[in-house]
Amino acid sequence: MAAPKKGRQGTQGRPGRTLALILIAIVALTGGMFASGHTTPRLGIDLAGGTSITLQAKNEPGQKNAINKTNMDTAVDIMNRRVNGLGVSEAEVQTQGESNIIVNIPKGTNSEQAREQVGTTAKLYFRPVLVTEVSGADAATPSPSASGSSSASPSASAKESEKVTSSSSPSASATSQGRAVTDALKADPTPSASVTGSASTAASPSASASTDPATAKLQAQYTALDCSKKTVRAKAGDGVKAGDPTVACGQNSQGQWQKYILGPAEVEGTDVDKASAVFDTQGAAGWKVTMDFTSKGGKKFADITGKLAQNQSPQNQFAIVLDGEVVSDPYVSQALTGGTAEISGSFDQQEAQDLSNMLSYGALPLTFTEASVTTVTAALGGEQLEAGLIAGAIGLALVIIYLVLYYRGLSLIAIASLLVSAVMTYVIMALLGPTIGFALNLPAVCGAIVAIGITADSFIVFFERIRDEIREGRRMRPAVERAWPRARRTILVSDFVSFLAAAVLFVVTVGKVQGFAFTLGLTTLLDVVVVFFFTKPLMSLLARRKFFAEGHSWSGLDPKRLGVQPPLRRTRRASAPVDTKEA
Repeated sequence: MAAPKKGRQGTQGRPGRTLALILIAIVALTGGMFASGHTTPRLGIDLAGGTSITLQAKNEPGQKNAINKTNMDTAVDIMNRRVNGLGVSEAEVQTQGESNIIVNIPKGTNSEQAREQVGTTAKLYFRPVLVTEVSGADAATPSPSASGSSSASPSASAKESEKVTSSSSPSASATSQGRAVTDALKADPTPSASVTGSASTAASPSASASTDPATAKLQAQYTALDCSKKTVRAKAGDGVKAGDPTVACGQNSQGQWQKYILGPAEVEGTDVDKASAVFDTQGAAGWKVTMDFTSKGGKKFADITGKLAQNQSPQNQFAIVLDGEVVSDPYVSQALTGGTAEISGSFDQQEAQDLSNMLSYGALPLTFTEASVTTVTAALGGEQLEAGLIAGAIGLALVIIYLVLYYRGLSLIAIASLLVSAVMTYVIMALLGPTIGFALNLPAVCGAIVAIGITADSFIVFFERIRDEIREGRRMRPAVERAWPRARRTILVSDFVSFLAAAVLFVVTVGKVQGFAFTLGLTTLLDVVVVFFFTKPLMSLLARRKFFAEGHSWSGLDPKRLGVQPPLRRTRRASAPVDTKEA
């Protein structure tokens, strides 16, 4: 029995080490905050301002009743993931009515990119290229041909700079690939007019157009297509199914618009499992987008690249079409069977990240148009924050006054613990901004204010347990150590209930309410840390001081004020005389 008792004394005799540990942790966190350069928490849209976008859904061509709750919820989920992928925190995406989605984007570095991508449908198709030429005012005057086909594409030699390669193995060497259709024009600024307009698998502008109405219609659309006009580009390919040929537009690195006739889609965006933007360190320095296909997608990609590799330019190319616009048209020289591929050539970092982000997080089930875009100022939120902080300061002052009047000297321990909790909360919130994108909004401030009561409640439980032990006649140091196990259980149960409520609220809600739940859960965890690693060790140290140990009248542990009665001692009662006769 002596060994356990010695162990307990050893634990009680080292509260200074525990205090030193938590103080070192606070100093390290504070140093990390200043070293990162983020000395203030990031603010949400209600405090920093931002942009509010109203998106209106419309049915896809050929679909009826596509605007339903399931598709709207799916769209909200995809938009949320896209915005989070861009690093824009506290963005609110929620439905309004049956066909509208409201997107609130806080003011920040990536808010403009988020606005551009949040409503993008991101329908991705890999289509074989049949015909292509520069469109609009940038186009050279094509010479008419007997077959009626246009001719103004780069020469085959120029196209050698545009290539898509497989990245199935780490040892595969990187090869420069064309991002836009005329990246090769850098090598040959005056391309030859030598494109044939025929293909074996899709409608083509050939002499057979007179007997094929579909082909004649496609040729007429291609001839009339002027990609230099925004309204024309927006309508190119509208209503075309994935299995039909179509016309499309794309912009090259020189800022020229190119028009295409494309065959039926051979691979779809759903066949892409993952896309990433990486810096190409092996080939020409620059950014590229790597794609990992699903098992079915990899097989389809191998089939189409194997067929295209047998053709001549430009029919050995495939166009990567995103939302009706060609973003790349690399050529292939062999079947790519590794299940992975990469696109490079003219990407900068932002373009590569934007494309990979949209491909990674999937396509929206509906098409959206911007109904309205408004700028949100931080003036109203600032006024509400000021009012909230004033209310919080008043509440904190009332708590401190109560602690001083009721607990006297013990209130110093409570106030010191509250200060430590406040410092840790502030520093961690400042660090979470750049780390996970946490942004402080008004509900989060409310959560922090509510946490003051939770933290003060833990101190009160501990103090009352100590006073109960003193009322039973124990001295200060034993009272602290005997009161702690009983108080610890109560504190853990209380904080567990608060944390569980915060976790459930965080999971089942969206938007600003999640900020309240997150802050409440964070401060509840910090309350456990502060009580265990600061309040209790500090109480153990002060219990050795004469001021508290002898129960000074201002210590809050005065035996007389607590109504302590001297412990009763057992007295031996006198035995009654025994009557021998009766015995």
